[in-house]
Amino acid sequence: MTSPIVIWGAGAIGGTLGAAFIRAGHEVVFVDNVKDHVDAINEKGLTITGPIFEATVTAKAYLPEEIEGTYERIFLCVKGHHTEAAAKALAPHLAENGYVVSAQNGLNEQVIGRVVGDDRVIGCFVNFGADYLEPGVINYGGRAAVVVGEIDGKVTERIKAIHTMMLQFEEKAVLTDNIWGYLWGKLIYGALLFATAVTNDSIADVFANPAYRPMLTRLAHEVGHVAKASNVRTEAFDGFDPAAFAPTAPAEETGKSFDGMVAHNRRSTKSHTGVWRDLAVRKRKTEVDAQILPIAETGRALGIPTPLTFKLVELIHEIEEGKRPLDSANLDELVRIPA
Repeated sequence: MTSPIVIWGAGAIGGTLGAAFIRAGHEVVFVDNVKDHVDAINEKGLTITGPIFEATVTAKAYLPEEIEGTYERIFLCVKGHHTEAAAKALAPHLAENGYVVSAQNGLNEQVIGRVVGDDRVIGCFVNFGADYLEPGVINYGGRAAVVVGEIDGKVTERIKAIHTMMLQFEEKAVLTDNIWGYLWGKLIYGALLFATAVTNDSIADVFANPAYRPMLTRLAHEVGHVAKASNVRTEAFDGFDPAAFAPTAPAEETGKSFDGMVAHNRRSTKSHTGVWRDLAVRKRKTEVDAQILPIAETGRALGIPTPLTFKLVELIHEIEEGKRPLDSANLDELVRIPA
């Protein structure tokens, strides 16, 4: 393929991936809906800071309404709650033989598939740490799992090509026939990360706190129960083992997984989640309705109680609306939810 790679959403995930692809010799075009960010990239380039690599790369950047032409490879890297609108905006620019790689958090492949067709969607799991700092500047704070796979589990030539490209970003990138297992595994992990975002404490500090581990374990049980009822075999990554959070898992296995997650997050310069940054710094809505709420709603439809998940969504909404401060008292409130 010779056409440029399009990165649709040039924030933390998209900016980091796009810069790495450029450094590997690929031509990249950025699309983002923040005019100041687009202008900064066009005027000064995109700067990546942090311990993994530091560089300023040059590429063309456009607002969604400005881009022209069609492209074979589009990486969709927007927040989950913006997926449908972004998929509709990019659809006219997707070549007939093209595909969309969903480098996001959540089960957005399903949403994209409803817009462009399931056969034109590639599953992608990313867990690396990155933050949008200011227009034209992204911090890449820590390496972590990167996984790609066809959503039907087949090993095709295109997924092999994508995997090869992802290896240029992360040398341990995985090609899987069970991408849904990774995506659902991260939903379990993601619920835990959303819980850490209701306080100003770091991810590692919350996971390390013995007062919160029983509640976090119960939260993971809720999401894992919904995943199992949805016939998903979850996969482990970066110190997080979904099997260690199964209701029947021995306490020592759960504790070991918590310790692994603490160690992983201590190594990263990204101390807090993107959710926390949305709440504390950028003062904007989070992805809670696109990532966490559907788990609770699916559980309710399946007859599976998810009281902690529903309460977590409620707390996030109240913080978004300015009705509740970021405080460890929010975690204490989750602890008090009856088992």
